[in-house]
Amino acid sequence: MYKEKLDAYLDSKVDEMLEDLKELVRIDSQRGEPKEGMPYGEGPARAVAAAEALMKKYGLAVTNYDNYVVAGDFSEQEKALDILAHLDVVPVTEDWTVTQPFEPKVVDGKIYGRGTSDDKGPALAALYAIRAIKELGIPMKKSVRLILGSDEECGSSDLAYYYAKEQEAPYTFTPDADFPLINIEKGSFHGIFTADFPAEEAAARVLSFQSGTKVNVVPARAALTVAGVTKDSLEFAVQETEKETGVSFSVEEQPDGVWKIEARGVAAHASVPFEGKNAMTATLRLIQQLPLAPTRGQIALEGLAKLFPFEDTCGKMAGIFREEEKSGALTLCFSMMDYTPEHLHAVFDSRLPIGCNDENTKLPVMRAVEAYGITMEDVELNPPHCVPGDSWFVRTLLDSYERYFGVKGEPLSTGGGTYVHHLERGVAFGCAVEGVDTHMHGDDEFMVIDQLLTSAKIFADAIVKICNAD
Repeated sequence: MYKEKLDAYLDSKVDEMLEDLKELVRIDSQRGEPKEGMPYGEGPARAVAAAEALMKKYGLAVTNYDNYVVAGDFSEQEKALDILAHLDVVPVTEDWTVTQPFEPKVVDGKIYGRGTSDDKGPALAALYAIRAIKELGIPMKKSVRLILGSDEECGSSDLAYYYAKEQEAPYTFTPDADFPLINIEKGSFHGIFTADFPAEEAAARVLSFQSGTKVNVVPARAALTVAGVTKDSLEFAVQETEKETGVSFSVEEQPDGVWKIEARGVAAHASVPFEGKNAMTATLRLIQQLPLAPTRGQIALEGLAKLFPFEDTCGKMAGIFREEEKSGALTLCFSMMDYTPEHLHAVFDSRLPIGCNDENTKLPVMRAVEAYGITMEDVELNPPHCVPGDSWFVRTLLDSYERYFGVKGEPLSTGGGTYVHHLERGVAFGCAVEGVDTHMHGDDEFMVIDQLLTSAKIFADAIVKICNAD
């Protein structure tokens, strides 16, 4: 009934939406050091303030939850729907080519910049959907609330703060994943390894090894220093490792027989580790091929190389692979490493299908690394999340998707965790579409502008239906 009006309105606001998105993207909202009134640092707080101003500008009743979260209500009516999105972003590299990460740029129907697809662009699509309904005066029996957080990428403690004060809405979706709709999110488990080593004299050894910036990102860079190996043996190991992994290495000779080695791979989200090229596990492969002394530290590194080889992104060598019909297969990303001859600290990120538990997931890894002198912390598993695919809410959202895409929509499973993971009636709905790689979490991240506009239309259609249901 209101589709044509909503579509025409949103078509007329594309330029405004892009300008608002550029304003948000220009803010470097990576998590920083907390300050008074800024729980995640200056960048996320600035993003919250900018989003708060936009919500007020477009007529929403705004509440700022101490710069953890900002929420905007359509009206004072009873609430039927929450929409959750986030304003924080993952780290950036220096390898962007189209533009710099925080200098948004429109090229060939796409807008480039960190956060354009994850998740500032989708947040703006949701805001514009609500704005369209409000400014067109479309009747609503109940209200919708847009909730924008600032710590999704680093654990979602912002939502814990919010839900300590507020109740979950009858229905919730987050535009932080894929269309058609995701009703199953795999569980997750972070394996945290530590080891301390006695002082050992060895001419040929690893002096340092660092890789990874976030547990949920396939590391694109790694830095290694070794001593006591010949140029010929190092060149041979580099050539073999590059051939086996596709990761590139640069080598620089330092004084006193020390070699500085840098690895460059391809970043990806940890839920799809097979889409990246893991510089860290490639470097472990390189270490395996070097003639190094069998110190305790070297034994630990070689053990990790065996348990988490470059080509294994599903935990087979670690003994935890599992697959389930609806939720898919386990994935594993070895994502962080900090090693010196005296200490090791490393972390992996695994996404767990239905059926994973301590006995078949945590304990096998714990026992496996113990054989190499490594201790794994006893971290709790995060269980999978599932909303029935045949529920009214899911079918209503899919109906809106089908209305604009013209194809049948079926609920999906994902290895990615979103804001709705712990909400009883929460699903992920948009904005990514099959066949379009927006480089989320990678270099040259972008959002297709038509895709962003269509998402806003779908959200508006769904909001009207959900908030007018009896």
